[in-house]
Amino acid sequence: MRYFWLVFLILTNVATLSGCVAAATTAAGVGGSAAITHTINGITYRTFTYPPAKVRIATIRALERMQIKLVSDSMQEKSNIRFVTAKSSERRIEIQLEPISPNTTRMRVIAKGSGIFYDASTAEEIIQQTKISLG
Repeated sequence: MRYFWLVFLILTNVATLSGCVAAATTAAGVGGSAAITHTINGITYRTFTYPPAKVRIATIRALERMQIKLVSDSMQEKSNIRFVTAKSSERRIEIQLEPISPNTTRMRVIAKGSGIFYDASTAEEIIQQTKISLG
């Protein structure tokens, strides 16, 4: 009888724990691919409920606060999208400010590092500093 319960306990554990292995493997794969995609495709977006002109000023203040040098600031006439380019010692920053409505602006930030890799954390910090500048 003891042997029966021991075998039963082992089989029950094997049956229930095998599902955990599959779930853990899937979670690791999904998380790992998301991290790689975010590093390689490090484009960060944020929509602000402010007019594009205010978001532009806040963005420039954020770059100044972060001591990232402004390289260019231009407007694409056809689409009214503003392009802001900045540079630090090891990063090239590309920012697009797209008006969604008169009082809503979508911000897209790309921080390119060395080679093919992008720096998503720097892009996220630029967005956070812009948010702080907006109040």
